[in-house]
Amino acid sequence: MSGDSLDHTSVLPESIGEAAARKVWLPRLVYECLPYFYILAGFAALFATLYINAWYWVVPHWILFTALCLHFGTNTLYRRFRYRRQQARNNAA
Repeated sequence: MSGDSLDHTSVLPESIGEAAARKVWLPRLVYECLPYFYILAGFAALFATLYINAWYWVVPHWILFTALCLHFGTNTLYRRFRYRRQQARNNAA
């Protein structure tokens, strides 16, 4: 009886892992605008933290969110630029 419950629980992490590793295809417009959205959200969060008058518990979270959004946005733009430049060089050669 306990063997059956272990079999069911051992299947759960595999299905969660498969769902988390599944590729998600976005429409091209959304894919191209995503880094700019990250950067815009980062600057919006930065300006939102400037308007908070006191040091609340939420300020460090806003600053972390700002840093992550700006990092993801600029990193994604840089990687796409570098990949496309390399593809252009390979096609020209």
